[in-house]
Amino acid sequence: MVVAIQAIANSFTKGHVVTSIESLTLEVPDPTAASAFYAAAFGLDDQLVLRRSDTATTGFRGFTLSLVVSQPATVDGLIGAALDAGATPLKPAKKGFWGYGGVVRAPDGTIWKVATSSKKDTGHASREIDEVVLLLGVADVAASKRSYVERGLEVARSFGRKYVQFATEPVKLALYGRRALAKDAGVSPDGTGSHRIVIGGDAGSFADPDGFAWAPAGSERRTAVATAPSAIPQAT
Repeated sequence: MVVAIQAIANSFTKGHVVTSIESLTLEVPDPTAASAFYAAAFGLDDQLVLRRSDTATTGFRGFTLSLVVSQPATVDGLIGAALDAGATPLKPAKKGFWGYGGVVRAPDGTIWKVATSSKKDTGHASREIDEVVLLLGVADVAASKRSYVERGLEVARSFGRKYVQFATEPVKLALYGRRALAKDAGVSPDGTGSHRIVIGGDAGSFADPDGFAWAPAGSERRTAVATAPSAIPQAT
């Protein structure tokens, strides 16, 4: 099954510069169960499109999804809802140098981080999500950055060979070393098989140096009742 997170927002293109990631397609084994989980955990029921896939995958899939929220109480509420809906805890929510957050694994295997830069509550908890960030764990940050820039993505922030964030909307895209991302998620970096994700945007159809598949935005919706379009293995 595939779950496509459809982000509703305006996107634009400056010449050949890629600015849009409009959907994220997650391959899951059971569409009904996945839909119920994401609705209960994060309130994403209105943004989900389902499609079946039984593509083999083991261990860390090389990416995480982060939900950025406004305050710790919202982090606690969303993580608590995810655990109640069947998620597995990977890292309990706690304060860190950068703010406050925790990590869970959804029943379909996708790793989700819920985080805020604020260390104090400023109001009542809500279920409002401010940003969705896709972090790709790559073998060589500099090489992957170069590949994406050649594809037309504009760099928003870069910290040498450690971290890169691109100026994409409405879904944010960032690159992190695979081992560093796995450590941040609380899992082993080992993994084989499909990434179980397709990125939908205005960069066209291709696979990046680490095997992450891209497709034109909207193509996931057109093939929502079909099997997964491809199973590009993780780069090793």
